[in-house]
Amino acid sequence: MAQQDNVHPKDPKSIEIPCTQEAFRNLKNAKRFAIDIGISLTKIAYYSTVSHRRVLYDTDREDGKPKAPDRNSFAYEVSEGARLHFIKFETKYIEHCLDFVRANLIQSKEKMAGKTIKATGIGTFRYADLLQDKLGLSVDKEDEIDCLIKGCNFLLKNISNEAFTYHRHGDPEYIFQSADPNIFPYMLVNIGSGVSIMKVESENCYERIGGTATGGGTFWGLGSLLTSAKGFDELLALAEKGDHRNVDVLVGDLSRGDYEKYGLSGDLIASAFGKAMNCNSDSSDKEKSQFAEADIAKSLLFTISNDIGQIACLYAMMHNLKKVYFGGHFLRNHPLSMHTVSFAINYWSRGQVQSLFLRHEGYLGAIGAFLKGAEECDTDKYSWQENYDGSSGLRGTVVTPLLSGLPVSQLEIDRWESAVGFCPLLADPASYTPDTLNLTQDNEARFYWLDSFETSVDKYVHRAVISQPDSTTAEERGQRFRDKFVARIQYLRKHPFAYGSLTVRSLLDTMEHCLRELDFPDPYLLQKQAENEAALNQLSDRFVELEEMSGSELHESLVTSILAGNMFDWGAAEAVKLMEKGSFGLKEALGQIQSRPWLIDDLNVWLHHMETRPPHNCAAIFVDNCGVDLVLGIIPFARELLKRGTCVLLCSNSEPALNDVTHTELLGVLSRASSICPILEESLRNQRLIPVPTGQSGPCLDFSRVSMQLIQAMVHHKVDLVVIEGMGRALHTNLLAKFKCDCLKLAVIKNRWLAQRLGGDIFSVLCKFEPTPTNRCVTDDATLFQMKTMPCTEAMEAR
Repeated sequence: MAQQDNVHPKDPKSIEIPCTQEAFRNLKNAKRFAIDIGISLTKIAYYSTVSHRRVLYDTDREDGKPKAPDRNSFAYEVSEGARLHFIKFETKYIEHCLDFVRANLIQSKEKMAGKTIKATGIGTFRYADLLQDKLGLSVDKEDEIDCLIKGCNFLLKNISNEAFTYHRHGDPEYIFQSADPNIFPYMLVNIGSGVSIMKVESENCYERIGGTATGGGTFWGLGSLLTSAKGFDELLALAEKGDHRNVDVLVGDLSRGDYEKYGLSGDLIASAFGKAMNCNSDSSDKEKSQFAEADIAKSLLFTISNDIGQIACLYAMMHNLKKVYFGGHFLRNHPLSMHTVSFAINYWSRGQVQSLFLRHEGYLGAIGAFLKGAEECDTDKYSWQENYDGSSGLRGTVVTPLLSGLPVSQLEIDRWESAVGFCPLLADPASYTPDTLNLTQDNEARFYWLDSFETSVDKYVHRAVISQPDSTTAEERGQRFRDKFVARIQYLRKHPFAYGSLTVRSLLDTMEHCLRELDFPDPYLLQKQAENEAALNQLSDRFVELEEMSGSELHESLVTSILAGNMFDWGAAEAVKLMEKGSFGLKEALGQIQSRPWLIDDLNVWLHHMETRPPHNCAAIFVDNCGVDLVLGIIPFARELLKRGTCVLLCSNSEPALNDVTHTELLGVLSRASSICPILEESLRNQRLIPVPTGQSGPCLDFSRVSMQLIQAMVHHKVDLVVIEGMGRALHTNLLAKFKCDCLKLAVIKNRWLAQRLGGDIFSVLCKFEPTPTNRCVTDDATLFQMKTMPCTEAMEAR
């Protein structure tokens, strides 16, 4: 539960800011530990509490008159959030890391005495005494398979873009899977020293259905005998350089080409190590020396991988399982290992079984061990999301001076205080993908957006610093944010797959995560307050104007007002230029947006629908910006729906992002608006106008992770109209999303590059109305959009 902070809001040092991108950060607030000790890698998990400040809004005087917004019109609330930390390092450094943990724990070794640490992995018994000696903790051993499955379930349910397929020579190499509302059943193939194959049907229903003794230990052991490689990673690096064709006999070596009769291509392996059969026959050292160690390592890797792939494929087909996840130290997200396993699965199943890998497969055991008995991680009560600020990314490491330069990988996951789920109105949740463009698959778009975010970072720094004008540390923290975010952008240029699918949404989320970590809870707060106040002062006059309209004129004015309001977006550079000139209001915004016909113009269809169809039962409106957008755009639109007898859910962010309205701010604005309009006052009182938090904390909208409160409200009130407003929610995300009910998507495209790429220009309008799906033929919007955004020659070929 949040506690009221008595510290004056001018003092931003009221909470301690954790070091960014440091291994073992926030260790002093660690509550509980778990560990997974493997032969080569060890993973430590711990739970910590993290203090974050949130803004409390106080917009009314005791005399009932509005208070002018200033930096003293709000206070801070300090709340304690939960965070899971997972650190991965080489087992040979375990003693060094345990020394570091002990030195930085707020509790002494004596206070830890009598407490336990959940442990799993092959090295648990070997290091049990060391754990007791260093930390004073007794070891509570957990079954390894139980932990692996529990960890896998947790990741698949909570982490976006966790699973992916790998295509070594593809463009892109990594294709990430969308969230799946039904993760079961699946098969988990854990490739450790040997291989275990598990069939997982539910959280508590799973079994080991098979395996093989030929696994990672076999590769490492034979590789050590056959080459001079000193360690597993060195052996993999050696295999990367090799050419197995110098050691293996191929089909083409036997048939001088493809064996067409049986559909065997000439480059398939007919006999692993076949060319080395006679290397000892003449006792000739020269004969032996013709086989390079790199070639031997690669042949060995292919031999082991093909065997594992064939066995896994047979079990998957026997049990009719289509999803097969691979994990274990043999893989380590190493490209060549993933490639060989993928090839084997695809070949032996003839494309019927898909090999899937996990971004965080190395943490499965540690996550599972930690979750054993962890009530604070109850997924029925809470949800979790990856903290992009603190996680090192796919195959990434953090080199920290705190550990004498020891490279480690880490994953940080933050707890959300309510459970989330899929929107019940999605037409096909299993195929839903939030993002319109995947920047990992679109090189031109990726280069543009990474450049755009990097060049605009200073404006976010400026906004963050001036939001705390009396702080003595704001500039220093602002510079730290800039350095961190620019470094992340540069890293993503080289490794665009590091955090799953790279999208505009993920870049915006990364920025918000970094701002929050550096104690900038709401950089646009004062701007939002000022704009809300100015718009509320105009609301009564706007209602009078609308009362003089009717029919199509009224409904057109309501839609165009939302579009004009959408211009007030402090995250869009072109819109900011207009707003910073001053004297820019609703009228001026109406003059800036594109004249009809719009880029996507379904307005006439919407108007016809409103005039000829019965009123909707309930509308869920997903709002965007504060000020004109909310007050003069959305509220009059919602008011007209209420007058027609439609119940309205106003859905807003749970946490701040840019100048988007939050649920808390929405409550305050509605309270003021209801004092102006009796219709709003009555609707709020009778719960026909209901503000609902979405469970979102960024400028975009992911319908696979909305709050249970919103899900329940949608079901209870039988929503039959969804309205999505703004570039982030209706264009960057959800442009292609399909719903079971009527859906109206509205946005002004305030980015010139994007507008021109879609065939328009700056401030082009998107007004897309999709009636409830029927059996009649409808336009395939996804195909049209893809054709618009692909190069001209490809689009012509597609047509």
